[in-house]
Amino acid sequence: MSFVFCVLSFVFCVFKKSIVRKGRNKWGLFYHAILWIALFVFPVTVKSQDLHFSQFFEAPLLRNPSLAGIFSGDVRVQGVYRDQWNSFTNAYRTGSLNAEVKMPVGKGDDFITTGLQLFFDKSGTVGLTTSEVLPALNYHKSLSAQKAMYLSFGVMGGLIRKSIDMSKMTTDNQYGPGGYDPTLPNGEVFVAPNFSTWDASAGLSFNTSFGAEQANTLFVGAAYHHLNRPKNSFYRDPEIELNAKYVVSAGVKVNVDDYSYFNIQADYNVQGNYNETIAGALFSYKLGDNPETPMYTVHAGGFLRWKDAFIPVVKVDRYPLSVAVSYDVNISPLKTASMGRGGVELSVSYIGFIKRDNSSKYKMLCPKF
Repeated sequence: MSFVFCVLSFVFCVFKKSIVRKGRNKWGLFYHAILWIALFVFPVTVKSQDLHFSQFFEAPLLRNPSLAGIFSGDVRVQGVYRDQWNSFTNAYRTGSLNAEVKMPVGKGDDFITTGLQLFFDKSGTVGLTTSEVLPALNYHKSLSAQKAMYLSFGVMGGLIRKSIDMSKMTTDNQYGPGGYDPTLPNGEVFVAPNFSTWDASAGLSFNTSFGAEQANTLFVGAAYHHLNRPKNSFYRDPEIELNAKYVVSAGVKVNVDDYSYFNIQADYNVQGNYNETIAGALFSYKLGDNPETPMYTVHAGGFLRWKDAFIPVVKVDRYPLSVAVSYDVNISPLKTASMGRGGVELSVSYIGFIKRDNSSKYKMLCPKF
């Protein structure tokens, strides 16, 4: 969803509260007419943009399907929940859940990962809801017999469903000489208040270990999302579709000593006329007597979404679980209206091994990060 649409929605919501307090029905008519244009006409012009997470590193399949399986373990389940701008309006509530299972292929060092990405978002007074169910498959090809070095190709595709609650709509057609009349028809010609479409994405990534005792790791990748240009119109307009999105990702984990390390992550997204850059780092410290099996690992740091928000992050690992919390501190031109408030995010992650003879726990070479 475009940044301009977000700004318009916020400004009109604040303006609405002001005019309602003053009881000016003529201004109420003006507000609803303009807001309806903002909600349904303007997005048609600029096309829709994907929603994002500040903890993008906790939603790897949404970044790039070829990042599935790049972790130390056989199974990974991750969930992220985002609550944005709800301090002053019914804005965005967004959730992501992904699960991955990694398995070796044959007697070599190749791996294959199967995964599932679930996504949910609900926003605005009319409850614009997006639900996605996206299975994924990723193949990791080993490029070295001496160390972990993999080229991965992943694909992801499935169903997208969008809906709105028409009973909560208010349009200019519902204003008569006496003011707002909810019994009047809203004048919209939706075929239905919901629609479904199909989506597909593909990605390529490279990851390897390096440094003393191969203790450091890095990855780079690129993904192409919405390669089939899914339809995106409640009016069933075939010309309205999601723009393709291109994502370039990179990350590096560098050890400082046996107990501490830095984890640096970055993404660059391009979708239509919109682009986004987010990058940052976490410093991690292991607590306990044995750095190989620490009781806890504490991570702290920050990320910057360029020209939009600074995002402090705190994360705690207690094997096999991890919990992280972040908050967007708005630094864009919207900060005057939002008073710097953005969105809070909470993520939970589980990584474990499966008890089997071919578990990656017993493999010297396996994709991980």
